[in-house]
Amino acid sequence: MSSPIVDASVTRRRFLRQSFAFSALATLGSFSRLAEALPSEHGAAEFLMIGDWGYEKYTGQAAVAAGMRQYAQQHGVRPDALLFLGDNWYGPLEGGVKSERWKTQFEDMYPASVFPVPVYAMLGNHDYQMFPESKVEAELEYAKVGRTADGPTRWTMPARWYRFDFPAKKPLVNFIVVDSNVPYPDGSTSHGRDFTLTQEQHTEQINWLEEELQKPRTAPHLIVLGHHPVYSDGPHGDHKTLIRDWDPLFRKYKVPVYCAGHDHDLQHLEFEGHPTSFFLSGGGGADLYNLKIEETQRGPYAQKVYGFSHLSVTPKQMTLRHLDSDGKLLHAFTRSVDGKIQIVS
Repeated sequence: MSSPIVDASVTRRRFLRQSFAFSALATLGSFSRLAEALPSEHGAAEFLMIGDWGYEKYTGQAAVAAGMRQYAQQHGVRPDALLFLGDNWYGPLEGGVKSERWKTQFEDMYPASVFPVPVYAMLGNHDYQMFPESKVEAELEYAKVGRTADGPTRWTMPARWYRFDFPAKKPLVNFIVVDSNVPYPDGSTSHGRDFTLTQEQHTEQINWLEEELQKPRTAPHLIVLGHHPVYSDGPHGDHKTLIRDWDPLFRKYKVPVYCAGHDHDLQHLEFEGHPTSFFLSGGGGADLYNLKIEETQRGPYAQKVYGFSHLSVTPKQMTLRHLDSDGKLLHAFTRSVDGKIQIVS
């Protein structure tokens, strides 16, 4: 039986009244729509992010990329960097660092004329495929040697996992980029053309992650970025290995935000008693997935839609927005330095 059509804002308010499935309910603010919810505060650091974008049939990617360009130009958003959340290349990357796809699906799709900024990238499961060469090695190498007619590439991937602060001096936000391609649940590290980190690399990264989280924070905000979500309402569902190995660290060190992709949709999940907001941006161009859990059951937001995301950071708060491929605002929330969350759209 089909579900009745109801007003989305009413549904979400009812959901908050009826459900304690996610955290920060006492501090979640009004669901009233903030006019546009787009203009950022003066001096904010701005970032646009996408995941799951490098599809071989790139009609969806082209639409989302065009929406990003139009959104930035229409609203005067001048991002300080782009954040690419993995699954950068589906299928073969013939020629490795010399593949024509670097030009057609990266350099030209997100042009330096609009985005003359670093592009911080991370590795997804489709990057961890042999066709027959390793795309992982090609992506790491392109960050070192890739060039365009205008100079060196903006592609930034110094290692499989790494950290960067933004800005470098007196940063507003510390970013920790992780490689979520952990060994399979059965302990294996390869299935056909697919492969993962070795168990030794996985252990090394866990130790590194805790060391980074233990360090005194040099910025008001901290965000961890990876490809696989820890929790997801999409068909891949919750990630048992990451729940076992990463989630205790997120809780122990009170990680404010974890951003991921992997499921081809847009999500924002909060859980009762959990210090972390889970923000998923996987609508960058690959075929969309049906949700396994509706936002009325676990949210506050989940939608099967092409789109991208916009992160604004000020000393006092972060604002995270989901937008569709036309640049229309779908969902937005703020998170203050003391962890208070307000849904603003």
